[in-house]
Amino acid sequence: MLDRFSRILAVTAILGAALASTTATTASADAVTGPRTACGAVGPTLARCLSSYVPPTSAAAADVPDGWGATDLAAAYRLPAEAGPGDLVAISIAYDSPTLEHDLNTYRAQYGLPPCTSDTGCFRKVNQRGEAAPLPGTEFGWNLESTLDVSMVSAACPSCRILVVEGDSPQFPDLAATEDTAVRLGAKIVTNSYGGRESGVSLAYADSYQHPGVTTVVSSGDAGYTAASYPAVLPNVVAVGGTVLAHDSSPRGFSETAWVSGGSGCSAYVAKPAWQKDTHCRNRTVADVSAVAEQLSLYFGPAGGWFTADGTSASAPFVAGLIARAGHAGTTSAATVYAAAAHFFDVTEGSNDRLSGGHKCGGDYLCVAAAGYDAPTGVGTPDGLAGF
Repeated sequence: MLDRFSRILAVTAILGAALASTTATTASADAVTGPRTACGAVGPTLARCLSSYVPPTSAAAADVPDGWGATDLAAAYRLPAEAGPGDLVAISIAYDSPTLEHDLNTYRAQYGLPPCTSDTGCFRKVNQRGEAAPLPGTEFGWNLESTLDVSMVSAACPSCRILVVEGDSPQFPDLAATEDTAVRLGAKIVTNSYGGRESGVSLAYADSYQHPGVTTVVSSGDAGYTAASYPAVLPNVVAVGGTVLAHDSSPRGFSETAWVSGGSGCSAYVAKPAWQKDTHCRNRTVADVSAVAEQLSLYFGPAGGWFTADGTSASAPFVAGLIARAGHAGTTSAATVYAAAAHFFDVTEGSNDRLSGGHKCGGDYLCVAAAGYDAPTGVGTPDGLAGF
């Protein structure tokens, strides 16, 4: 036990030493005692993974799951007992995570989910060209992101097969290539837990996220109300915001509020889609729908074991898994989600305006949860599978 504790302390020390770095190859901290961002700041041609985490505080803590697990999520979102069809869910990501299959199956075993392995064909990992080798290099933050992605897909759809397509880097062209490869390999739904500021540079790769007959799901961002995040801002992707989940005494047994860091915004470039009716943003508004994005249970070997993770990086793959479980991969879109708004839990409390006093957007629905549509939580969170 002492050796393992020492290893955890060593990992934590390495991460702490990297706080000053601004590249995507490091993990940084928002505060000494708060969650640490998995991926650091990036430049204009790069995307950033959208997750943060709280490392285990001791070897004993690393041995015990904490936070919301797959069983909790099934109860909170009233998921059916039936596993649904075993559709393929693809994950677009940068870099390789060598422990991904092991960490995934540790998570699944903990929550009574069936194994998902490469031997059975349930799990597959390829590079951005669709080949099993050579896989790209590794980066701690993106490795953690991959693990969160596959775990949340599993929680939402235990019967789904998982394809992980790993880009050579977080450069926009490499990530676009992973998207195209996932579709070429047969995926009808692809989830993306990364983002960058929308610009002419990023929008040049928009076609890779808008394949006919393919559902593309994207995290809305983890910077609160701000400039719209790409590729979440693209017209027909399903942009997923974040909420905070809590137990309560309601018939549902749970309540949700807007997560303070969940991304929302008004596009500067993308025209208003016909199916989006909000009036305070002339262009595309993000997000469309939401799900829990805080205090998710996660097993990640490179950080010592069990800990909690936050981010719309969790809510997007969870929603992607629900769409696949509903059997509608390839036919669900942002437009169909809005049409089915009555089948979502309406989130009416909380704000993602991270400026004190709520002055950044003036208390508007673009940054404050409200009855009906609001930008932080979209049309709401899933009530079973009917909305998909």
